[in-house]
Amino acid sequence: MALTDEHFLSCDVLVAGGGMSGVCCAIAAARCGAKVILCQDRSVLGGNASSEIRMHIVGANGTGHSERGEELQTEAREGGIIEEIRLENSVRNPQRSVSMFDLILYEKCRAESNLSLMLNTAITSVIMQGNTAEQAVGEAQSTGGGLVIEAEIFVGGTGDGRLAAEAGAAFMEGRESRDQFGESLAQEKADNKRLGSTILMQARKHAQPMPFVAPDWARKFTREELKLRLYATPGDEQPTHEYGYWWAEWGGEIDTLKQNEQIRDELLAIVLGIWDHVKNGPPGTASEADPFDAANWAIDWFGFLPGKRESRRFIGQHILTEQDLLTSRKFDDAIAFGGWSLDLHPPEGIDAPLLQPCEQHEVPHLYDIPLSACLARDISNLMFAGRNISATHVAFSSTRVMATCAVMGQGVGTAAALAVQEKIEPKELPSKRNLIKKIQQRLLRDDAYLIGRLNRDGKDLARVATIHASSETPGGEAVNIVSGQTRSVHGKRGAPVDREHPGTHRWMSDPAQKLPATIQLDWETPVEASEIQLVFDTGLHRHLTLTQHDGYARCMKWGTAQPETVRDYHIETFDGHVWKRVIDTTRNYQRKRVHKLKNTSLVQSLRITITAMNGLDHARICEVRVY
Repeated sequence: MALTDEHFLSCDVLVAGGGMSGVCCAIAAARCGAKVILCQDRSVLGGNASSEIRMHIVGANGTGHSERGEELQTEAREGGIIEEIRLENSVRNPQRSVSMFDLILYEKCRAESNLSLMLNTAITSVIMQGNTAEQAVGEAQSTGGGLVIEAEIFVGGTGDGRLAAEAGAAFMEGRESRDQFGESLAQEKADNKRLGSTILMQARKHAQPMPFVAPDWARKFTREELKLRLYATPGDEQPTHEYGYWWAEWGGEIDTLKQNEQIRDELLAIVLGIWDHVKNGPPGTASEADPFDAANWAIDWFGFLPGKRESRRFIGQHILTEQDLLTSRKFDDAIAFGGWSLDLHPPEGIDAPLLQPCEQHEVPHLYDIPLSACLARDISNLMFAGRNISATHVAFSSTRVMATCAVMGQGVGTAAALAVQEKIEPKELPSKRNLIKKIQQRLLRDDAYLIGRLNRDGKDLARVATIHASSETPGGEAVNIVSGQTRSVHGKRGAPVDREHPGTHRWMSDPAQKLPATIQLDWETPVEASEIQLVFDTGLHRHLTLTQHDGYARCMKWGTAQPETVRDYHIETFDGHVWKRVIDTTRNYQRKRVHKLKNTSLVQSLRITITAMNGLDHARICEVRVY
């Protein structure tokens, strides 16, 4: 196709893929000053979390049999951009609409002036110069137009990694042998099998019986074939109908890339066959007692796009292994963290009825994800974010979940933007120790959590202030707002002991003193201040994610602000002569708030007054920064 000038675009960072890793990567890079183009080959953002697939976003805090979380001890829920999105979704989407979530992600991208969002746009090839990517060729599928995008840095954020594959980056597929990386959970012999895919469905209860007639091509399942899945609910609890079924998995024995259409067809036959079993009983039986109490239930939605778990994994400067995760190996170039179990599924999926649908091995502590696992080994300006990063099959089984992919995306986007600013290629980043520290400090400033890393930002004026409050509690002293960490991770299955930094890491006023409560920063000599950044408590020990599963939703504070979060507050500054109110905020529900002062001014004291919370009877602030 002949391309005219209008089809040529340029940017600092091109991100291919609009799942949670790509969205967080693009937003992070844009907020760090880079000009970013985000290409998504679907009409909505969110990937497996979008309205097309509807999987809930999980991460280091786990779920089900492997939960990690205890208030003021183990706060493992991810921070940064993904926390901002979750909080926004909780307050603005109490109805738990997946289409509303699509809109929130779209709005987040549209709000960034440095970010150009291109939906329905697939990257189809990459133009190389030696071992450097120079341009990506794309196709706007909804209009049929072609385009060429020139960029300094390319980020492969699609789960399948098409951009990286088109660039010729080396990748792994299938399962490695036990001996290849010394992994105890690996197969004895390597094979080309992988985790399969799932099509989810939703059902709704009606006031009258709702019959269901399965199509002729739907699968038929006996009770024995579903014994470890549909019939595996604890005690007398009935299986859920409103959201199912993650274990309806298939396709891991074939090519999840080239045979995705076949996988979709079979998954439709599987999910409709399961519903036929629920509604009408096993084949050849009379519907006697309706063991699932499903007479009034009817399918409301099911997907036509498989939720894919595994395809390519690209080879980076470091390959994450089982041992890296189980020992919580410390990486000097850490840009994110994980904690989901090593979650291995039989590749046969539902065709392995005698095998458990998953085999979860707990990760003892939170673990580092290094930048070197997100940098191509063989292409100088190519980075990865998401489930396609450099990891063995066993390690990938933990890093693949979407909240972990999201914090990886923020880390990669931040690193990419700073590499552009420093005019160096991404491949050089791990060897630039000072630049790695700069990336990590920027991530901490943006409310990302990095295991054992503390705020050491020399520009943060709050670190040299004297701090006192109207009241405080034992363990919740005012000075904690500059402890350098914004969460507690010293409890069970939190950070490794040598990097946990025990403490609450927040100021908590005395409930007996009631609100309002104040905390004040004083400087011996007035300082020039133009920005005040606050990080509030948002209950990071708790689950918080959009889900269509009613039971899972009941574990959350959904549809409202988190009760630990400050709602109403104001900020005053003192120039040595007079106090001046500079910020007034009401109805806050976000964790991180950045307030720009209209004019840079000399400040000798700064006072924050909390007048209302979203539920608690005392004030809490995790961090105050002043620039």
